[in-house]
Amino acid sequence: MSKGNILVVDDTLTSLKLLVDLLSAEDYQARPADSGELALAAVEAQPPELILLDIFMPGMDGFEVLRRIKAREKSRAIPVIFLSAATETEQRVEGFKLGAV
Repeated sequence: MSKGNILVVDDTLTSLKLLVDLLSAEDYQARPADSGELALAAVEAQPPELILLDIFMPGMDGFEVLRRIKAREKSRAIPVIFLSAATETEQRVEGFKLGAV
């Protein structure tokens, strides 16, 4: 039995695979998305219980993905945790303002 449904979003395929493999090994249903656009489609198709979201991605960055997730009634309550190598306080604050945990 799965512990929960987690959407993992990262444009770096090695990081994405590592996270999905680690979560799957712990009996989570981990679904990968390698872009912001795919993440939004995945949330619309089957809302996850948690989203692990990279900030820096080409095209639509994690901040914009989070804005769109929180703007939708169907997905605004989903907790989102940013995954990033970013160390800038400004980026952390921006994520919290948008609703990241």
